[in-house]
Amino acid sequence: MTAREVALAADASTGGRERLLDPIARMSEVLFGLIMVLTFTGTFEVASAGREDVRMLLVGALGCNLAWGVVDAVMFLISALTERGRNLLTVRAVQGAADPEQGRRVIANALPPVVASLMTAGEVETLRQGLLEMRSLPPRPSLDRGDWFRAVAIFLLVFLTTFPVVVPFMIFSEAELALRASNLVAIVMLFGVGFVLARYGGYRPVLTGASMVLLGVSLVAIAIALGG
Repeated sequence: MTAREVALAADASTGGRERLLDPIARMSEVLFGLIMVLTFTGTFEVASAGREDVRMLLVGALGCNLAWGVVDAVMFLISALTERGRNLLTVRAVQGAADPEQGRRVIANALPPVVASLMTAGEVETLRQGLLEMRSLPPRPSLDRGDWFRAVAIFLLVFLTTFPVVVPFMIFSEAELALRASNLVAIVMLFGVGFVLARYGGYRPVLTGASMVLLGVSLVAIAIALGG
């Protein structure tokens, strides 16, 4: 929990997040959706495929990502609610501390080690004083509208990632051509995920994009080998 999250812990209507989803979260959901759909297209047998096989592929891929989109969104809500509860407990622990030193220890333990190591004793004390002044603490943690919007965004990212990969099977009647086009789309999307993450994290975009393609293919191969 960051210092800003501690300071905002008592306000259930503010989640400490300013964006709907940050680039890491968005690209993680896209990657997850891609891996799911590629476990279907990666095992598709074009040599003996008929229209019924293609239909089953489409239904299976869409259904899988639909289900996992719901699961991922629900897990996000559980995580957000749990984090809110933990932050609220931290504020109450600071306010109920027997002495100032105990309160400062609570804050230090709640902060990431790298953040705690950079904060001076005066800054921790200022934060403690701010938490002591909070009076309108909610009785229990709750989700706000932003959390539900983020959950919907996660669901849509996982589910909609399916479509670019399966669209070629809707367009081309020849299964082999459709599979090649689908694989090309998947490679471009994997490269794009790596490219965006590299720009955000300060890496080399082209190299990271190529590495993400290799990583994605490897994860799909592992998932298929394990029966995914």
